[in-house]
Order: sequence, then structure tokens, then C-alpha cells
Amino acid sequence: MKLWNKDNSKSVLDNIEKFTVGKDRELDIHLAPFDVYGSMAHAIMLETIGLLKKDELAELINELKNIQTSISKEEFIIEDGVEDVHSQVEILLTEKLGDTGKKIHSGRSRNDQVLVDLKMYLRFRIERIANLTEQLFNKLIEKSNKHKADLLPGYTHLQIAMPSSFGLWFGAYAESLTDDMEALLAGYKIVNKNPLGSGAGYGSSFPLNRKLTTKLLGFDTLNYNVVYAQMTRGKSEYAVLTALSNLAQTLSRLAMDVCLYNSQNFGFIKLPEEITTGSSIMPHKKNPDVAEILRGKTNLLKASPTQINALLTNLPSGYHRELQLLKELVMPALDSYDECLEIATFMISEMEIKQDLLSDKKYDLLFSVENVNNLVVKGVPFRDAYKTVGEGINSGNFEPDRSLNHSLEGSIGNLCNDEINEQFNQIKNAFGFDKVAQAFEKLMQY
Repeated sequence: MKLWNKDNSKSVLDNIEKFTVGKDRELDIHLAPFDVYGSMAHAIMLETIGLLKKDELAELINELKNIQTSISKEEFIIEDGVEDVHSQVEILLTEKLGDTGKKIHSGRSRNDQVLVDLKMYLRFRIERIANLTEQLFNKLIEKSNKHKADLLPGYTHLQIAMPSSFGLWFGAYAESLTDDMEALLAGYKIVNKNPLGSGAGYGSSFPLNRKLTTKLLGFDTLNYNVVYAQMTRGKSEYAVLTALSNLAQTLSRLAMDVCLYNSQNFGFIKLPEEITTGSSIMPHKKNPDVAEILRGKTNLLKASPTQINALLTNLPSGYHRELQLLKELVMPALDSYDECLEIATFMISEMEIKQDLLSDKKYDLLFSVENVNNLVVKGVPFRDAYKTVGEGINSGNFEPDRSLNHSLEGSIGNLCNDEINEQFNQIKNAFGFDKVAQAFEKLMQY
């Protein structure tokens, strides 16, 4: 059933129906709670401008609450023959309330309806990813502090370079997540603008109070220009997945380090049995399969913005039907981010590190810079000190000085984890997730 069908319209062929609707009904179920919130806010606004009576509003709000309850109990379905979640909600209201149910679509198009639903859905998923990122961040900081004195070889060009530490290694990925959260915050700000009231992209002759629905739905502001509001379809998704591609980069790099450090030639860490597998013919194998899949999944996630960009190529302003394909790109990607963050947190939490790695003679050359710096402190010009140590290495007479005195900010002896933690918390608080939760709570108590 299509609410926009004319009386004289013909039924479309089943294969055309399947082709155009695609997975929309299947994916739309995730938008259901937000469609209800959007309908509640829209109905409250309609009453303030005289398009609904107070008793009609009360009936609509009560029935929308009942639908929201059925969604929370996972009893809500999109019936066969109903095109999308928006139609299903309106059908339920009409079946229950008759003409009053039909009034709720006044001043609203499915275009701005799906837009506002998607923006609220993206806010919800961003909050979930931000919380999972925080869990990984906290675990990395915890591990960094615990192992700040456990040294680790540092590499450039995959050759031993200078002494590092597990404190530095864990802490580096924690700070990387801080920047990833800042990028995600920028994406959230783009999303957190209300498109409701833009209609099909050209507004309405009704005196809709768009600032009221903005407040009722917990948005920071609104997309003012009604044409641009429609142009944010795809742009919002692109902004979020582009921001998240930074997170994918961090996770893929972490996964690659884990794969290397777990191998026998490095032997720096031990992974829990749950995330390794054996070989059908080699009894000694403990393959880091979970880390490899994490690396693969996050590498694929880096391409998500490119897919959206390709879909949006050469689209003029206004709505176009292929925009519905965005759901098939975005929703599975967001699911994958959840999975990757959860498995990364488990992997870091259960990982064991090996101590006293740098006591092995094969790491002597890691301390060459320490020897150079010791000569410089004694007054030897740097270039002369560098040459002296280099000659000792070439002649086989190099004796490493393993005493370390790194005190500069962010180094082995001064990790600055408290400062990194403060930065992360400031960024996380800047999202203002509580504002959205409070807005939805007020709607349910209306």
C-alpha cells in the first residue's frame, strides 16, 4: 500500500516493486522509534498552529506512545504490502483514530520525514560508537599506565630505531582515538540539524513552527534553507562515515601491530586463546585470526565514504530515488564499527605483554642515540658525537648505555596520559547526548 498512490494508479509489476523498494522495508525497522518521535513533535507543532485540536493531539500522542511501546518490545512490524516505516506508522494511527490519524501528515512530506528519522538514527548510532570508543580508550589508558616501565623496541622502516615502551604504544592509540572522536564530533554537528518542515524540498504554505520541532527533538539548530535541507540527504551520511574512517584507520593500524607483535619473529605479546586459531597440519600455530579480520573489516570501512561519494556523483538538487540506497551502505557499516570496537576492546583487555625485551643483545643498537646524547651532554658537538658512535658501531666496539632519562612531554618517562584523558573527556562531553535523551523523555511524558 502506498499512501501517495492516486485512485487511478495501476499496480506495478512485482519485479519492479522489488527493484525499487529493495531492502528499504527491512532496514526501515531501525528507523521506527525515531519516526514515532518525529511524528510526536510534528503533531505537537500542528496543534500550536491550529491544524490539530487539543483532543486530537492527545489521541495522537497517546497512540504514538503505544506504538513506541510496541517497538521497544520488538512487536512492531512493517506489514506485507506496506512500503516503509513512515506508511506503517500512519496506517496504524488511521486504523485506530480514523480521520485524526490522517491529519498528522499535514505540512509534512515523506522526504523530510525520512530525513529527520535518519538524522535521529545517525545521532543514536554516533552516541553508541562514541561510548564504545570510550571503552576502548579507557582500556588503552589503563594498559598504558600499567606498562609504562615495560620497554619495547621502536621501529622506523621496520628496522629497530630507538627504545619505546608498551606505555607509549598503548597510549599512542588512546590519543589517536581522541582525534578520531574530534572528527566524529564534527560529523555529529553536521547531522544534528533539523530538516523537518522542509517538506518535499520546497517548504509549505502552512505556518509551520520549525524552531519548535527543533527543540522538541533535541536538535542543536535547524537546516534553514528548505532546498538545502533535502541536499543534506547523503551529505550527512558522508560526513559521518568520513569522520569514522579516521577511527577505521586507527583500528586497522592497531590490528596490524598486533599481528606483527604476536608473530614469533617479534614475540612481544601473547593473545588470549579465544582470538587465535590453530592449523590443520601445524600443531604449533596460534594464528591471530581475530586481529586479521579486524584489520580487514576496518580497511573495508575506510572505503565507505567513497561508496557514498560515488552514489551522490552528478546528482542535482532535489530528491532522487537512488538516495534510498544510502541505507544499504550506512547501516551495515555502522554495525561493523560496533563489532570492531567491541572486539578491539576485548583484545586489548586480555592481551599479555612480555617483559625485559630490550635486555636481549640483538636490541643493543636501539640505544645508539642514547650514547650520542650522552656525549652531547658532556660538551661534544652533536655531529662529532654522531660520528664517534657510528665508528664504534662499524668497528664492533659499540657498548650501549641502557639507562634512559626521557622526561619530555609524551615520552617514555612522561606519558601525559592525564592530559590525553582530559582532552578525550572534553570532546566526549561536547556532543551533548544528554540533551537528546532529555528531549525524547519529555516527548514520552507529554
